[in-house]
Amino acid sequence: MKTKAIIFDVNETLLDMQKLENRVNTELGNELAFQVWFSKLLHYSLVENDTENHHDFSQVALATFKMCANYFGKEYSEEQIKSILKLVKELPAYPEVFEALKILKKDYILIALTNGNQETAEAQLKYAKIDGFFDAIYSVDVAGKFKPHKSTYQKVLSDHQLTASEVLMVAAHGWDIAGAQNAGLKTAFISRPGKSKYPLAKQPDRIAEDLENLTNILI
Repeated sequence: MKTKAIIFDVNETLLDMQKLENRVNTELGNELAFQVWFSKLLHYSLVENDTENHHDFSQVALATFKMCANYFGKEYSEEQIKSILKLVKELPAYPEVFEALKILKKDYILIALTNGNQETAEAQLKYAKIDGFFDAIYSVDVAGKFKPHKSTYQKVLSDHQLTASEVLMVAAHGWDIAGAQNAGLKTAFISRPGKSKYPLAKQPDRIAEDLENLTNILI
């Protein structure tokens, strides 16, 4: 079936998190600190899903940063952690994103879907100057579950009266691709540096090195 809409993951798919990564690594004194923290953040978002809890992503981020700081022998107040993590609202889009979205907007409904809370999501896309391209910006909070839970994708489909086969999910994370596949969506994996597909999931429908490459494939 013809693709009518494209759902985009936000962090590391549209937005470059290097600025935040550098800050976290500097604060915790280890070049792998950001990866340790971000992996823990994703891990405990799944714990939230399975234990029927739902604190928003910023709360989980703060809690897991405390855990990560402890791992590296550091200690921060809640206010200090918030000061560090506020950089998540000041991330640039990858260089090709603006032009790619401009082209895709002509032929598709464009939707952003992020684990972040609504206020953060809107602030991020506005800061990156790409918010105007989206027909809708979604936080998973509306579903009460974090991606890759099936209900997060289904909420978007339901709101826009779309079938799964009419929608392409674009993400730079293997877990997000696997989640969208489980919900029946078409998928496109963006091979950002350091990102990999999940080998035990089926292959994405499309694989592209960046959004410019994906746009050329689609258009």
